Amino acid sequence: MQLNTKTLEQLRIIINGDETSDKRSGPKLVGFFMELGFEDEYGQGFPSRWAYTDEKLKQINGTPNLEQCIRNTFSVINFVGRISYLDSLIDSLNQYMAFDKWMIIRDNNIITFKQLDEIIINTGNAKLTELKENDFLKQSFTVNIDALNLDPNVNRIIKSRLTEIEKCINNDASLASIFLIGSTMEGLLFAMASIYPQQYNQAQSAPKEKDGKIKRFSDWTLNNFIDVSFEIGLLNQDVKRFSHVVRDFRNYIHPYEQMKSKFYPDKQTALICFQVLKAALSQIENFRKNKQEELNHG
Repeated sequence: MQLNTKTLEQLRIIINGDETSDKRSGPKLVGFFMELGFEDEYGQGFPSRWAYTDEKLKQINGTPNLEQCIRNTFSVINFVGRISYLDSLIDSLNQYMAFDKWMIIRDNNIITFKQLDEIIINTGNAKLTELKENDFLKQSFTVNIDALNLDPNVNRIIKSRLTEIEKCINNDASLASIFLIGSTMEGLLFAMASIYPQQYNQAQSAPKEKDGKIKRFSDWTLNNFIDVSFEIGLLNQDVKRFSHVVRDFRNYIHPYEQMKSKFYPDKQTALICFQVLKAALSQIENFRKNKQEELNHG
């Protein structure tokens, strides 16, 4: 099993467990990787935890030890009473592993792996539920920018971008189209947060500063906007499922980051991202209509 850099980064985040009750200290990380045959000692001059884990994952990538590492990470006995949380972690990593054409499956207390012939996006159930990208692409979404009731200048820009995105996709400029899709989606959700600040700020998934205060919208990531938009009912599950490529778009603006992550999107990936944007636009329109109806009947 060979995983790309971005997938390994997500695995490192889960292994290290920062800001969770499963956080592994330096000594615990050394113990974790000792089970995979490493013979490190924790002491003075030890690297940062994230650098240490990144290096170990890089060394075992493409070897049987990587599969064992993942099995150890998701060992069911460590999640007794928290199986739903375990499944959510597996689902989260599967979002990235899908692009390596691999999938983690939990069958009761057994962790196994499935090699995929095509990209398959996990639907939020680590116990075998799958949704193929073609099923998502076949869905039809009605897009009416005027119905969003945005500022006229923003409205005009969104329409222009949709036209440009289609041109990029049709001319095999996949990476450029994904940049446009990601920035457009972030701008739209920023606008929705500005219109409905109370709902966004009170959401459980709203990002917080170290002192516990909710971050300003200008400091939110696209991932933050997607998670909160899903929580408050503005976006549906399908958009949340397929959004992981779109939400990472900023990283790949920098050529070295793209090179490190080995991210070379094709037309199919661009089409998925564009479908995510169109689905989001349709769902935002429905949300806005429902809110207006509530006001009219209030």
